[in-house]
Amino acid sequence: MQRDVSSRVVLDVTAPADLVFAIAVSRQYAPSSEELIATLDGSPVDVREVEDSHGTRLHRISSATGRLEVSYRATVDGTAAGLDASESELLHYGRPSRYAESDALAPTAGAEFSGIHDVAQLLASVSSWVGTRLAYVPGSSLPTDGATRTLLARQGVCRDYAHLVVALLRGLGIPARQVAVYAPGLSPMDFHAVAEAWIDDAWRVVDATTLAPRSTLVRIATGRDAADTAFLTIVAGRADLVEVEVTATADALPDDDIDQLVSIG
Repeated sequence: MQRDVSSRVVLDVTAPADLVFAIAVSRQYAPSSEELIATLDGSPVDVREVEDSHGTRLHRISSATGRLEVSYRATVDGTAAGLDASESELLHYGRPSRYAESDALAPTAGAEFSGIHDVAQLLASVSSWVGTRLAYVPGSSLPTDGATRTLLARQGVCRDYAHLVVALLRGLGIPARQVAVYAPGLSPMDFHAVAEAWIDDAWRVVDATTLAPRSTLVRIATGRDAADTAFLTIVAGRADLVEVEVTATADALPDDDIDQLVSIG
């Protein structure tokens, strides 16, 4: 499989800012070609790459005021090996987090899924349950909304679906986390968010939106929830988002059966 991905983020920096972008493919891959370019009012700016323990590649920019444009492209040939997990990581991803309040949703998870013992069936059931109870409505949620608010609102976007899946799985005692991905086949095209669950000694992807084949996803960032996986974090200063463009294509778009266990690779 060959996958080509790209993104372009344009900001108006209105006060000197410390900015962190998560738009490059994970260190999990070895792209056959790759380029990241950052310019401020047309002139190149310095970019510092910082890598976290999961292979997420963050790009940090200290920007003066002006029009900042960051563009990225990469080609990924073949598939990568799946990520492992230490015992401390599994404990970390079993705990509640800011946007995935598994402690509050554990009673709901237990009432709906406690009788399902087959792990593949459990993941499919959680995916279907979330997918049928939420409506995908762009612009319907706030950046501060967590899984509980999403369930009450019964609508959201991909990050909200992923937060609810993660919270329910953690409520069942299954380590789970959120992943930002490039998603060939996604429509409308954008950065995409999915959940991962630790099942049978591997991270298995769950996408309750069913908007793109899971086997074509390309990992960008991995973490507890959107706090760790946002494509842009403004650490200090001020910047207004002007434009975001994302593309992701694959030389084949296979069918996706939610009953099958799939890993991001």
